[in-house]
Amino acid sequence: MKAAGRALLVMMMMIMITFAFVSNIVTADSDMEQDVCVADLKSGVKVNGYPCKKNITAEDFFFSGLAKPGLTNTTMGSLVTAANVQKIPGLNTLGVSLSRIDYAPGGLNPPHTHPRATEVVFVLNGELDVGFITTADVLHSKSIKKGEIFVFPKGLVHFQKNNGKSPAAVISAFNSQLPGTQSIPVTLFAAAPPVPDDVLTKAFQVGTKEVNKIKSKFAPKK
Repeated sequence: MKAAGRALLVMMMMIMITFAFVSNIVTADSDMEQDVCVADLKSGVKVNGYPCKKNITAEDFFFSGLAKPGLTNTTMGSLVTAANVQKIPGLNTLGVSLSRIDYAPGGLNPPHTHPRATEVVFVLNGELDVGFITTADVLHSKSIKKGEIFVFPKGLVHFQKNNGKSPAAVISAFNSQLPGTQSIPVTLFAAAPPVPDDVLTKAFQVGTKEVNKIKSKFAPKK
């Protein structure tokens, strides 16, 4: 019986460890352990997230930056206005955030990924062609319009493009307080220090001249 009891105990412990491991994988951010933990954005302490500040107010949970359309006179004809923990300190530990994306006619939110979150977009106005690419290199794309929703799975490369003749806008929701964004073109061609030319020429099967031409289009990160 003792041996059987020890075997049962070991099995239960393994099940608990496996459950904890799987739970950590499927959640984007760590679970909160108190009512609120308003981010102390000025703290020099580095943690996985932000440390909590002592004195909080209602302003820590408020942001008006998504109310108005963003200026789309950019290179890509689009502008992302984020409402994450860096703009709303009260989002710290809550595991959610929003963005507003505005597109001029022909505007593009270029291929990018969010390494820490799944994204859901709700179309405020206009029409967009959207899509994501799976790790099997399969494109799933669709045209969406006002009032419709599309989902981009966590970590997968995706894009949105306004092929209409009028401006468009969406609200994006994320299951992370700070989902992170990696724009594929900028990441590869404007990294600092730069990605070596021989890596890019081999990866894209082009010459150094073409790589340098593309690099010249992007301002280096600072």
